[in-house]
Amino acid sequence: MNVVELFTGIGSQAKALSRIANRMNIEVNILKTCEWNIHAILAYHFIHNGSSLPTDIQVLDKNQVLEKLNKFPLSADGKIRINPSSLKFYNEDLLKNIYHAIIANNNLVDITETKGHDIPNETHLLTYSFPCQDLSNVGSFHGYKNGIDRDKNTRSGLLWEVERILEEKVLNNQPLPRYLLLENVTALEAKRHEGNFQQWKEKLEKLGYINKVYRLNSEDFTIPQYRKRLIMLSVYVGDDNSLKDAINNYWIQHDLENREYLKTLNLVKQKLDVFLRRDYSNSVYLQEALEAQPNATNSRLKIWELNSKIVNENDEVNNRVQTITTKQDRHPNSGNLYFDPKNGKSKYRFLTPRECFILMGFDEKDYEILLENNFYTRKNSKFFSRDVLYKLAGNSIVVNVLEAVFEQMVEIDKLYLSKSILVYSSIKDEEHKFI
Repeated sequence: MNVVELFTGIGSQAKALSRIANRMNIEVNILKTCEWNIHAILAYHFIHNGSSLPTDIQVLDKNQVLEKLNKFPLSADGKIRINPSSLKFYNEDLLKNIYHAIIANNNLVDITETKGHDIPNETHLLTYSFPCQDLSNVGSFHGYKNGIDRDKNTRSGLLWEVERILEEKVLNNQPLPRYLLLENVTALEAKRHEGNFQQWKEKLEKLGYINKVYRLNSEDFTIPQYRKRLIMLSVYVGDDNSLKDAINNYWIQHDLENREYLKTLNLVKQKLDVFLRRDYSNSVYLQEALEAQPNATNSRLKIWELNSKIVNENDEVNNRVQTITTKQDRHPNSGNLYFDPKNGKSKYRFLTPRECFILMGFDEKDYEILLENNFYTRKNSKFFSRDVLYKLAGNSIVVNVLEAVFEQMVEIDKLYLSKSILVYSSIKDEEHKFI
């Protein structure tokens, strides 16, 4: 399974594919990524590749690394390009690791500069979890109201860059990826955005894809978090009606939104306490809890009163948390835990970044490697700050949900073998051929 991840983030897609690889007997190759946020770039690399730095990069001096990095349009907040001159204030080792992460993961960096020919012809799966800020209710509250309207230059409108890339491949007589995976907020189907989303689905159909739209909640896939997201799996069938019918029949019989079908998967929702780190005899967990404890201000007291109690005053643990977003110190948030070390602060705490990572389906060791390689950007300022770690988790996708969808994708792949095989011809013009 050859994969290209657009809007890569910290790689929940790669994580899900790596988990199903052994049990589904597939080999996963991440051919390219595309991400411009330097925190996500480095977190992805550490989580999926480790932290070793090759000699040819170690020997570079700071000016050489800066010269190389200045060629890339990078961002520190995921919203605007960072001023290249500000990179010089970063730690030299940090800069080397960012550069290595870009090179090692074949990172295309800028989706607007990515061309159709940049997507390898042997790509089976292209994922695109484009930004949701202009679609979500929170984004609308902050004035982001243009959604995915064309030519409005919104972050969510980067969806149309994917359209351009696919069209360029067609114009170049290059094969399209067999599978496309979209993930975003369910507001894509809201009245404000449904016209644009319908236009996107129709475009994919014209290109030869059939689409399956799911609205999946993490609670149904063993993770005790209320997080409902829209996922669309698109499968290239060209004009093969037999293959199209076979895949549509598969989806009817294996509908991940069907409660009765979900029961057949024997997915057991884990208790929330398994994901929480409340063993305060562990000095690391205690320190993280203290850092997530707000001051006893009136506004923070209201946050406790108005939001769900993950753990209440009687030490009773709820059965789930609310949707994990990019920030916890706000209303609404994911919920709060009663916590009173009698230090004069509020008698509760937020979820810690560690707990957020685990509730997004990542392994605790994935979080640990970020802490182990947390460079100082300047005195008393770490690269992976608490705020950054919250954002990395909140912007990600629940891994367990993706596992279920990717398992279906692998099963559908068998239909290609039994009904019609999509062949990438290395002869002549590399057009799609069906046999």
